[in-house]
Amino acid sequence: MRGLFLAVFALLIVAGDSGRYVPQLIANASKVLTPASLVSDSDPTEKASSASVNAADGMAQVSGQDSTESSPDAQTSANTERFNYSNYHLKHDALALLWLAAKQGSENAQARLLGEFERAYNAGFIATDYIDETTAIYFLEKLVNLENADAAWLLYQILGEEGASQRFMRLAALGEVAEAQLAFAMSTDSPEKREKWLVRAASQNYVPAQAALADWYLLHGQQQLAKPLLAATATLDMQSAFKYARLLWDEGEFSEAKEHFSFAAKKGHLQAEKALEAINLYTPYSIQQALKQSPSFNWENEGKCLQRIQPFATSLATIMRAHSLYNSFNDDKRLQNLSICLAPPIWLKPDVLSCDPDYKNAGILGCSITPLASIAKKQKFSHAVVVAEQGKANVQNGVMYLDISDAYSVFVHELAHFAGFADEYPIGKGMANRLCDEDGISDFAPPNLIVDSEYWYAPHETVENWLEIDPATIIARAKTCTVLGENSYKPSRRITFMEHHDSGVIPPLYLVLWQQQLEKQNAQRPISMNFFQAFHNSGNQKEAAHWLAEYEAFTGGK
Repeated sequence: MRGLFLAVFALLIVAGDSGRYVPQLIANASKVLTPASLVSDSDPTEKASSASVNAADGMAQVSGQDSTESSPDAQTSANTERFNYSNYHLKHDALALLWLAAKQGSENAQARLLGEFERAYNAGFIATDYIDETTAIYFLEKLVNLENADAAWLLYQILGEEGASQRFMRLAALGEVAEAQLAFAMSTDSPEKREKWLVRAASQNYVPAQAALADWYLLHGQQQLAKPLLAATATLDMQSAFKYARLLWDEGEFSEAKEHFSFAAKKGHLQAEKALEAINLYTPYSIQQALKQSPSFNWENEGKCLQRIQPFATSLATIMRAHSLYNSFNDDKRLQNLSICLAPPIWLKPDVLSCDPDYKNAGILGCSITPLASIAKKQKFSHAVVVAEQGKANVQNGVMYLDISDAYSVFVHELAHFAGFADEYPIGKGMANRLCDEDGISDFAPPNLIVDSEYWYAPHETVENWLEIDPATIIARAKTCTVLGENSYKPSRRITFMEHHDSGVIPPLYLVLWQQQLEKQNAQRPISMNFFQAFHNSGNQKEAAHWLAEYEAFTGGK
């Protein structure tokens, strides 16, 4: 508070000073604040001339007087003797002088004041400085009253988001302070206002605003509007370089895209590194190219491949995700003893598969998979994983659908569905009506779920199998059938990966059950069933018959 008191006191002291003459006020302040570089006083209304200064204010003629009486040095020396201030206090007086000049309309005085406060703020208002936070706030508020946009923004920064008035940010934004315009844009919930202020900030070539506006356009599917912004920032910002490279790749500008991926990767962008890795490992194929050029996976050399899984990707983003899932599966020691083989992913061109996040109005991700049939004949896989851009993960018989945001834990959860495991979280009413009674669960026979029956549990065989594997098995309540108010049970008290995929908990009993399911191939639904249904529904009965035969061969005719 002492600094604030001195500032107010200084204002009163210098009120009678010759400081009403703007150039002299700035000159007097300059001598006290040296070393400092004042903004040159270029305003014609503020330029000193040979005219006299008001004698009533105690100033001599600017010209025609003894230099010791008229110079800024002499005036400063007189003030020093009159008040006997320390250098610390003199600098506070200098701020007051600059304020008097600013109040008279001097933009140069405003700029000098603002510069002093910015310097103190950037230094963290250290104790040895003559400007503390209270003093800065006091003068900045006065500058804000003069509609100084830069002062409003600095005051907003000093006070913080919670302590500052929204008026400060808005004033700074209206005053074309790009940083404030960006902050103002991001603070509003109105899409129209956000875009308006992002555009204003970006138009000042403010890189963070250009990047934010590009993100806004990308979010709303306006890639062509985002492209010039990303092009402008790609050499300055690694994130922009990565996004620009993505756009270029999708447009077929592969060589230029690789250059920007390389730039971002050298700057430490991890996704750019993964993109380069995927580009070097995989090639996007048409169906005919895939038949001729994609390497065949030797299932026989991979041991006992009771489930032969082929992943597919449809874009650069999805091949990156598919490759990551492939690596994670091979590193997952929990699953290494299961008879599951996962081939390296195949990268298909975007026009090969028609995928939709709301496939057939079902609210889940799905694709038209018939183009994969010819590849399945060659590669001999029993199940497929299709990684698409977006949509809700699910398993449809022998096909798993994932999007680029799905973690590896989601893949493992869905992989268990390939083997017939049931969800342990509350399922929808439609599925619950099919599963959550004695007859329904006996048809599905999930290895990890039972329900109440008249005499004990159903299916009896499932319970008996649990106890045979581990006599100490604890039968615990599951949430699967909650929607119907029915009881369901699982062989573990823990929250397993079938209830919350990100728990990562796969009890040892579940791994035994999983291998048992793999060995009972009639308990699975391979991709041949999907092909049979698709070709049958499209009227291609020749292909439908082929895939029905494949299905019966896989399941043993059951």
